[in-house]
Amino acid sequence: MYQPKETAVSLKQIADALLRRAADAGDVPGVIAMAANRDGTLYEGGFGKRVLGQGAPMTLDTVVWIASMTKALTTTAALQLVERGQLDLESPVRRWVPEIGDALVLEGFDATGQPRTRRPQRPITLRHLLTHTAGFAYEFWSDAIQQYQKAKGVPGIMSCKNAALRTPLLFDPGERWGYGINIDWVGQAIEAVSGNRLGQHLTDNVLAPLGMSDTAFRITPSMRDRLARIHQRGDDGKLTAIDLEIPQEPEFEMGGGGLYGTAGDYLNFVRMILNRGLAGGNRLLKPQTVDMMTRNQIGALRVTVLKTAMPSVTNDAEFLPGLEKHFGLGFQINAERAPTGLSPGSLMWAGLANTFYWIDPTQNVGGVYLTQVLPFADTKSAALFLEFQRAVYQSIG
Repeated sequence: MYQPKETAVSLKQIADALLRRAADAGDVPGVIAMAANRDGTLYEGGFGKRVLGQGAPMTLDTVVWIASMTKALTTTAALQLVERGQLDLESPVRRWVPEIGDALVLEGFDATGQPRTRRPQRPITLRHLLTHTAGFAYEFWSDAIQQYQKAKGVPGIMSCKNAALRTPLLFDPGERWGYGINIDWVGQAIEAVSGNRLGQHLTDNVLAPLGMSDTAFRITPSMRDRLARIHQRGDDGKLTAIDLEIPQEPEFEMGGGGLYGTAGDYLNFVRMILNRGLAGGNRLLKPQTVDMMTRNQIGALRVTVLKTAMPSVTNDAEFLPGLEKHFGLGFQINAERAPTGLSPGSLMWAGLANTFYWIDPTQNVGGVYLTQVLPFADTKSAALFLEFQRAVYQSIG
């Protein structure tokens, strides 16, 4: 493990102590955290249990559901295809995926509970999807989408049924930022132009070149041997292991949130972005493509708070409350320095079971933090992530 002479010992002592304390106190069932710069790993540690009440420890090679951390990987695959001229950011996506052209804007519901819809004012582009400005939403943060699903018999997105993609837009493409199933549609476009299932395409073009051998939509026997369970925090604050797993025989592979993987695998991706598309001897993206990913791509629009519509799944969620936030291609970008030390222009996102990552090109550091806890934006787990991030910045400051 790469260790800067002056900082590695203190970071290890501080991070080990805070993560172990949280696991021992039952704040999280288990936790893995890692940090790196362009040259190598700065910290790695795992504490607690894969399943509360069972013996298996949360080790560095533990496999978890990384959920929406999948999005940056799917985005990378899409931008590779943009570089090759097989996709482009500005053409209507219906050029490759005709079904997306059927998406209508939801205007409300009539007296019988049926949706009132209209045609969107402009077609959805790949840029809209990659920046979450297309108009799609998640049912977890939208009562209207839940009402639509009930009225039309549309399954939830985590069913991975094709019908789950047939939800309406909440606004015209390009009108505002709104978090939703956009990257699942990007996965459909990748499949359409590549001729492969999304998982196979990701493996061939992103995961294998990055050495991410423990990341996949399908949980292999080896991965299952190291799999952590998701835990639900009850009203009493206690954590209970639950049986929640993304379908292993899905109709579509969920490019917005279906991957399982390890912290070490994802740290390889973080370092690739820090290195502007280069990983070892493999160039996954052109430097100018990474630069485009990491710049504000939504203009005067802003990333906003996600208000829960499903409290068992997510709390109200906002990364870096009170700070101005933009969106690039695949990442949230903070416009102001965060209290933890995160630089302006840093990149981050997270996954539903309280998995987080960040990439700070300015200070040449990034990190991965994995727990398996619902609801999202869990007070104790999210706070622990920020404590870990702060410890990393204190060690390099």
